[in-house]
Amino acid sequence: MSISLCDLQKSFGGKPALAGVSAEIAAGEFFAIVGASGCGKSTLLRLIAGLDEPDDGEIHLGARQVSGRGVHVPPEARKVGFVFQSYALWPHLDVRGNVAFPAESAGLSRGEAARHADRHLATVALSDYATRKPADLSGGQRQRVALARCLAQDAGTILMDEPLANLDPHLRHVMEDELVAFHRQSGATTVYITHDQREAMAVADRMAVMRDGQFLQVGTPGEIYERPQSAAVARFIGQGAVLPVEYRQGRVFLLGRPVSMRGLGGPEGPREALFRPADLVPGAEGLPECLDGRIVSALYRGGHWEAKVAVAEDQPPLTLHLLQKVRAGEALSLAVRGGWLLPD
Repeated sequence: MSISLCDLQKSFGGKPALAGVSAEIAAGEFFAIVGASGCGKSTLLRLIAGLDEPDDGEIHLGARQVSGRGVHVPPEARKVGFVFQSYALWPHLDVRGNVAFPAESAGLSRGEAARHADRHLATVALSDYATRKPADLSGGQRQRVALARCLAQDAGTILMDEPLANLDPHLRHVMEDELVAFHRQSGATTVYITHDQREAMAVADRMAVMRDGQFLQVGTPGEIYERPQSAAVARFIGQGAVLPVEYRQGRVFLLGRPVSMRGLGGPEGPREALFRPADLVPGAEGLPECLDGRIVSALYRGGHWEAKVAVAEDQPPLTLHLLQKVRAGEALSLAVRGGWLLPD
């Protein structure tokens, strides 16, 4: 089912949690919402699920309005599956029992529900674990049980609330691949929330960056990373620094030096530009197009050194990746090979 969100608003104790969220999510799309804790992600997910009601605005699942003024379809009638951060598995039921529970609740006999569950356990490669209890499973296996239970609900929409937050970093990477494969197999429209931007970009067809109860930008991961529409999005997504520049006569000047940039256009005068690590390379000291800098910090990241280089006392340092070892305090000249001029 497609999902239509229209000007959703929700407050708690007089404080806005959602301040006018609108979006169109296509049927079968994997849509990720990324933002810091407290930005409104979980509140939005609960409204889509029907666990809470909005103060204003509308929600449509497919052609059906499920929430709005005078309308509230209960959660059990929305055909929405929810994967919680804690997985919410019944500890006294085995894996088969957990996955069969939605079918039994819908009226199938215990035997029919078990056969129904076995089909979905095969989809997530857990057939051999059907008789184990959740306490006997790893974090990744519990995650797959929760996904199989969503499939067993015949949900047209699946909502995921930070489902990888409790896993160790290595397993999180593995589960990202499994989530994408699960989405491809189920064909369900998936809304996935996380505070981890790297995770969101890895799994999403499209994503939204959220802050203070609003969507700052919606687009593909590539669009948001390469062409952020505001300094807030630029600072939140990926590594990089936003610095003031001067834009005049179709050219951009950084600290008085001309630099090549993408996104040219708009009003002339003081602007801001985003510089990613890929936009910067070591330069030759004394060349007019190079910036004189000093290394603030240098960390080895496996295969490269991540250096932060200050080029002006009152501006954030620029980040670049180097193959050779460097140390804090060393002088380093920078050549700017690109950047993104932020919209005014």
